[in-house]
Amino acid sequence: MPSTLTEMSGKTGVVYLVGAGPGDSGLLTMRGGELLGRAEVVVYDALVNPDLLRLAPKDAEFIYAGKRANTRAIPQGELNQLLVAKAQEGRTVVRLKGGDPYVFGRGGEEAEELRLADVCFEVVPGITSIVAATNYAGIPITHRDFCSGFTVVTGHEDPTKDTSSIDWEHLAKISGTKVVLMGVERIGVISEQLITHGMDPATPVGMVRWGTTGRQESLTGTLETIAEQVAQKGFKAPAVTVIGGVVGLREKLNWFEERPLFAQRVVATRTRTQASQLSRRLLELGADVLEIPTIKIGPPKRKEVLVEAIAALGEYDWMVFTSPNGVTSFFDYFFRAFDDIRALGNLRIAAVGPATAAKLSELRLRVDAMPRKYLTDEIAGAIQEFESVENLKIMLARAEVANPELPKELISLGAIVDDVPVYETLIETEDHNGAAARLLEEGADWITFTSSSTVQHFHERFDLPALKEKYPKLRLASIGPETSKALAALREPPTVEATEHTIDGLVEALLGR
Repeated sequence: MPSTLTEMSGKTGVVYLVGAGPGDSGLLTMRGGELLGRAEVVVYDALVNPDLLRLAPKDAEFIYAGKRANTRAIPQGELNQLLVAKAQEGRTVVRLKGGDPYVFGRGGEEAEELRLADVCFEVVPGITSIVAATNYAGIPITHRDFCSGFTVVTGHEDPTKDTSSIDWEHLAKISGTKVVLMGVERIGVISEQLITHGMDPATPVGMVRWGTTGRQESLTGTLETIAEQVAQKGFKAPAVTVIGGVVGLREKLNWFEERPLFAQRVVATRTRTQASQLSRRLLELGADVLEIPTIKIGPPKRKEVLVEAIAALGEYDWMVFTSPNGVTSFFDYFFRAFDDIRALGNLRIAAVGPATAAKLSELRLRVDAMPRKYLTDEIAGAIQEFESVENLKIMLARAEVANPELPKELISLGAIVDDVPVYETLIETEDHNGAAARLLEEGADWITFTSSSTVQHFHERFDLPALKEKYPKLRLASIGPETSKALAALREPPTVEATEHTIDGLVEALLGR
């Protein structure tokens, strides 16, 4: 008996119309995330947070559908047929739509076309900006002291045209909060219509742009003043407009915009797989995060050295890991050769920093030595405190190109050292989420660097001094001394350096603590 929608659809594929939510990637539903994880084709709109695309398999086909105001990458009719065609190829299609598919999103039209073509589909609701953007701006759309209901209309039509589907006279007279979507360009006409039909010109109005993200901008006024304020501030779409007494609660309930890094645009340069830890912390603090991985991890060029080291594991007394990447890469190769962690034997393990230790802990491996300062050049002393390294054989499992001082120091203490490359650090040039383009076009407040290699590869890609010259207010944050040395070599010393050389320490440095 078929148990999934794909199985029920037989040879024909299936289309999932998934609401991507209002912008904050954390507001995607669990069902939406699950479906993205097994999508073969993802068709997404302009207002979808591009960070959500990384939830899909790397080999999925990604199709940009556009759909911002009057511009579309793909006309709606062609888009409907595209969804049908991809499903008829037998593929699993996720149609990722901003907000909710059925709230001014033309999802109903797409579903009708799929039904007409006898294509199996499912609609996954999404959190709409109607409630989310207003929430993040401190405006509840209902409140017992002000109203017990709300009305939502689209502003994406001319309210003065004879064929308007909105009864502005009725809207002006009914009680409750009024929410207008896509009405920035016509806010003057909308306000005039509401005042003409009896609303008090002093009625509070709030507008929220890029709601629920670190780019969020809010503007408040009255029906009488809001159009002039929009013009003066250069306030642009996309935005939600709220009309009613509840707007007055913003001063008390504005929680999101008071976060310490709100509206600070911060670049995270870690590898794509590692960036989420830093990004999560920054997003929680209200930052507008641009994930621009400058490095990616590849297999070592001298793989034969690694193969020989794994074959001779029993000869080593210590293994030293200087990064989580080293742990991941080494054990990827280790488990190709062995199916039992006990094949490591009785060797002892040293790690630089809690993140590396945590990665080892996932394998139930205890760290025997870790320096108090999370620096590579401190690891030799940490091992020496545990026991004399004289005549001990030590494997350094690390990047192909790494700091030469560590093996020199261990050798000077009498150790026998094999510097074993377990991965190669490569430059990342792809711009999966459009963040690199945004950096070049809009600049940033901070760029965070978590290793000397992130500095090197970022500079190769963007020319750091030139970027600083273009955006003089740009500041640099370093995770520790080695990273700071790499910045100093470019004559761009960091604005701040983490006291504790961890992700948490880096965030604390950004906060000025």
